[in-house]
Amino acid sequence: MASTELSRSAFERLQAEHYDLSTRGRITVAQKIETARLLGDLSENGDYHAAKDEQGHMEGRIRQLEFLIETAEIVESASDGTASTGSVVTIMYEGDSPDAAETYLIGHMEEKTGNLDVMSPQSPLGAALLGAAPGKWVEYQAPNGMLRVQVLKVEPVTE
Repeated sequence: MASTELSRSAFERLQAEHYDLSTRGRITVAQKIETARLLGDLSENGDYHAAKDEQGHMEGRIRQLEFLIETAEIVESASDGTASTGSVVTIMYEGDSPDAAETYLIGHMEEKTGNLDVMSPQSPLGAALLGAAPGKWVEYQAPNGMLRVQVLKVEPVTE
């Protein structure tokens, strides 16, 4: 089974969400279902169907969280200033001006914090950036050909 690389803070956030959904969340949804049942005919009871839908979505999220927690591998950002999983990287495409720079968080989608876009370390660009230091140019194969980007800045995630 493949592991899911997560920062310690993302892992702890997922654990807290799992605990909340599997305790308070389940109780709340069960109460909504019971309240809706008391309203009568279930075949035309919108509140009942909405509560059952909510329960289904919540149980799906609980299963997803269980998988992520079970397969998690805690990773720390590289301390040598190079891009790694958990790093915030600012890049500029070859031929662009510095004011067109883009900033990404390299990691799993569950790492998303704030307004930063998340880039998978398994994506072509994400894989090319791993180990790159500020000032370095890296190339990666995109659908429309080979592209070059310069790493402008590498920072640890701040929450």
